[in-house]
Parts: sequence; structure tokens; C-alpha cells
Amino acid sequence: MKVRGLKAIHCDAGWRPWTFLKVETDSGIDGWSECSESNGSPRGIAAVLAEFEPLLIGSDPREVERIYWLLYSRTRQSAGGVVQKAIAAVENALLDIKAKSLGVPVSDLFGGKLRDRLPVYWSHCGTTRVRAAPLVGKPAVRRHEDLDPLCEEILKSGCSVIKTNICLPANDGGLFVYMPGFAKTAGGPELNTSPEISKNLRAWVDAFGERLGGKARVALDLNYNFRAPALLELAHELKGAGLAWLEVDTEPVGALRSLRGVADAPIASGENLMSARAYLDLLSGEGVDIASIDVLWNGFLQSKKAADAAQLFGVPVSPHNFNGHLGTAISAHFAAMVPNLFFFEYDFDDVPWRDELFGFEPQIAGGAFAVPTAPGWGVEVNEEVARKHPWPRP
Repeated sequence: MKVRGLKAIHCDAGWRPWTFLKVETDSGIDGWSECSESNGSPRGIAAVLAEFEPLLIGSDPREVERIYWLLYSRTRQSAGGVVQKAIAAVENALLDIKAKSLGVPVSDLFGGKLRDRLPVYWSHCGTTRVRAAPLVGKPAVRRHEDLDPLCEEILKSGCSVIKTNICLPANDGGLFVYMPGFAKTAGGPELNTSPEISKNLRAWVDAFGERLGGKARVALDLNYNFRAPALLELAHELKGAGLAWLEVDTEPVGALRSLRGVADAPIASGENLMSARAYLDLLSGEGVDIASIDVLWNGFLQSKKAADAAQLFGVPVSPHNFNGHLGTAISAHFAAMVPNLFFFEYDFDDVPWRDELFGFEPQIAGGAFAVPTAPGWGVEVNEEVARKHPWPRP
């Protein structure tokens, strides 16, 4: 079996593009992976994959470790970023090929599953309906009162935890998603808070909590939107809110450690780290209670090493997963086999043609996600459907 070529595929998924890699072989078995990210560099990932293609053509795709170290060694002076995401895309697609050639799910290559069903939390809950309701075909959330029907959906889903983001009052009387750390709203690059921001954020969290009535808990993701002093101030403001966890992205481990000393909720971080070494630094510095690992960006092998390290430090892990069904399947195989799984992230609100694109309908019942059982990842991309939703938009 030999690699014939690499094919990067983009499609418009509403509020962000999805990016996929197809590794084609001469055997008729093709490997798929997802390398989506919303940070504005799908073309960058595709360009790196194009540079990798000559190195892979003619190689046996089942030699995953050899190819990983070849790509890593050739790019070690540009480690991280889109280069690492491209390496991870290749690695994950090769694992798909290897598992398919053996007729087994990818998790079987690493000792098999520990669980068939994963405890799910509802990601971007409320957030998507504030910023992109028309794109996902769901009722818009413009005021706290609009959370009433959403919370009814949450309770029917069986999810015991939802995670939301920073939704604040807008000048027009509605709500908006506050994202200065990504240069999408005012407030950056200073990334400070204010009494008004802190008060309104607490009100947003409480609006969920009151409506859920203790039957589901709220986690809050602050992303990169505040620096250390603001995080400490917000931690004080959020005391007593009963958060399931507080999620933040900030590089200094010392800042995370200080936040752990102030917040009355567990601290989650790490979703943007790449390499097992980066997680080792986070864990040894006592920066987190929960380690978030992005399996698409690290690659399955590095992610497993990071989870093993977290297990040694007594820290649970949760895969960072805001992706299409292919990315969700990749993350699900990871979550199925790590002993220290915390929760599984899943976006219930997404483009209405998502199932059609992947020919896959997730099985979620009682707040649990059923791990795919077909060979490989168990999910592929329908290229014809992808072409119906081109990115960039015409």
C-alpha cells in the first residue's frame, strides 16, 4: 500500500470554515482527518500539507510513527502553529488508513476502548444562538428571557453540564459575544475587565443557572479574553455561582496557579497547547484541575501521551471539540480509551446540513455520546456535499 496524494478540502460551516485532509492510496483505502480551526489560517494549513505531499508519495501510510518523525524533523525549526496542525492532520489520516486496513476502529490500535458511551456537555451553549442563530436554524437569544426554551432543550437532552461564553448586553438592547482576545470586539489588546463587564457576565451565568434549577450545571469559558489581573477579579465576581468549571487560556502557568487559589470552581485550560511537552509543563506547574486536549491539532499519538501524563498527575482530561462529525469521531476514539476522561465536548447547535456532509448522525441519549464502531474513525466526508458549501464564500 502506497500514498498517492494529499487533498485538502474546505467548506463553509457558517460561523467558521471546516478543513479536512484526505490521504489517497493505491489500495482503494483512503484516510480522512479533520484539521479545522477558526483562527483564520485554513489556507496556511493547506499550504503546509502541499509541502508535505512530495515527502509522503510512495510511502507506506501504515508506518505512522516513521512518517510523523519525518515530518516533525523536517519542520522542527517551525514547530507549532499551522505546521503542527498539518502534521496532526496527516497522522490522524494515516491512523484511519491503518485501522481500516485491519478492519478495526482506531481505538483498537491502542488497546481498545474503556467505555462505549461518553458523558457529554453542551458546548457554546447560548453562544451560538447569540451570534449565529440564522446559520444554525435555531431561535436567536437576544435577551436572558430567550434562554427559557433553550434550557428546556438542555434538560430534555440529558446533559448534566453546559458550557457558555461571554455574552454581554449590546447597545441595541440585545446581546453580543465578547471576544477582545481574538480581535473580534473592542477591549483588546489590553484585555482588562470593568465592574460593568464583571457584573453583566455574572448575570449571564446566573440567568442560565436559575433556569436550569440545579438539574444541569454551567461551565464558563473565558478563552483568551482577559489577562491575569482581570481573571482574578472575575473569579471573585463569580464566587457562589456554582460553576462546574472555569475555563481560561493564558500561557503563564503561574497565572493559572494563582487563579486556582482564588476561584471556587475547578480551572480548565490547555486546549491551545501543542505537544506532550507543553502539557507536562502545565501539569508540573500545577496550573489546572482539568486538562483540555485538542486531538486534531496535537494528533492522536501526542494527545495520548499528554493524557497519560495528566493521569500520572491525577488530572482528568477533556478533548477540545468544536468540530464537524469527523473531528468529533476522532476525539471520541481518544475519549473512549483514556482512563482519566472528565467530559466530552459537543456542539449541539450547528449548520443543519452537518449530518449530510458526513453521512453520520451522532447517537446521543441520556447525556451520553455513543462512540463510533466502524473501522477507522467511522466517519468520512461527502465531497459532493462539501462542494455545495464552498469556502471562501463566492
